Amino acid sequence: MEGRRSGQCKAQSPGAVEEVLDRDNKRMADSLASKVTRLKSLALDIDRDVEDQNQYLDGMDTDFTSVTGLLTGSVKRFSTMARSGRDNRKLLCGMAVGLIVVFFILSYLLSRART
Repeated sequence: MEGRRSGQCKAQSPGAVEEVLDRDNKRMADSLASKVTRLKSLALDIDRDVEDQNQYLDGMDTDFTSVTGLLTGSVKRFSTMARSGRDNRKLLCGMAVGLIVVFFILSYLLSRART
């Protein structure tokens, strides 16, 4: 079969062979162009996603910074209250127990609400 093809190519004129090769080349170039277009579209989508995620992370950084400031202030007030005397320690323990109880009640209510 291979000998037959080479015989056909030899039998055809050089202009016909060039025309066949030119058609194949254009078809392959069109295929390559469509693949490049798809890749470019995918790259632009990835770029948009990265920009959105960076904005989201920047927002989270700002939120964490503000929460850190709030927690630092709360810890300072808590430490001051714990150091100030025995009566405040009893109050502090009562508040801690109360917060734990409230946490468990809320978690129980939320688990019941989901079912």
